[in-house]
This record gives sequence, C-alpha cells and structure tokens, in this order.
Amino acid sequence: MSGRSPHRDEVQSLRERGSGFLEVARGALTTGRYNISCFLSEQAAQLHLKSVLLETVGDYPRTHRIRELLAEASKTRKEEIQGFVQKNRTRLIALEDAYIISRYTSSKYTNEDAEDMIKLAKEILNLTAEV
Repeated sequence: MSGRSPHRDEVQSLRERGSGFLEVARGALTTGRYNISCFLSEQAAQLHLKSVLLETVGDYPRTHRIRELLAEASKTRKEEIQGFVQKNRTRLIALEDAYIISRYTSSKYTNEDAEDMIKLAKEILNLTAEV
C-alpha cells in the first residue's frame, strides 16, 4: 500500500479545472464577456471547494451552492469560514446566482460585477487553500 489518497487524482483534476476556470474568467473580463466571466468565477470557486472537501472528508455534496460547500468546509476551520460567509453573504448569493443567471436569463452582468466575482472566487480559493 502506497499511502496515496484514493482521491488524489480527482482532487488534483478539480483544482486544475478550478484554476483554469478562474484564468479564463479573467480573460472573459478583459474582452467584455461579463456573463461568461461571472459563470466561470462561480465554477472556479465551486470546483475548488469540492476538491477541498474530497481531499479532507473523502466526498462532497452534489450541489452548486457555494454557501453549502463552504458550510461543509467550515467543519475544520469553523470560525474563520463562518465569519467569511457572514461578512460576504450578499456577494456569495450573487456568485451562486451567476450559475443560473449568466446562462439562462437575459440579465446582463457589468464589468464591476465580473471583477467582484473574480475577486470573490480568489478569496474563496485563498481562504480554503489550507483547510
């Protein structure tokens, strides 16, 4: 037995895809594709959180709700993550909404929206990097 986590490859794949989505979100922002940028920011945060949960507890909820994933991740660093969620509740709801709104509605995101969602996704990645 090598001691290697049975989920190591999947964890790595989720992290790489999450990082890739964030990079493409930045590119979409620079080209004025704000809806795509917002959607990809949500995907980056979601995949990163799922990778963290897979690595730490061996599974993750089958949901796209960022706050639910953060709640699961908070079991290891409760105060810090819960404080982040409370402080950023409105921003997190907007990021969650981007999963649907950016794809299925006629709503348009702005440059400021896209910038903030990229920033929030990066904050989530940094917050949970050491869970």
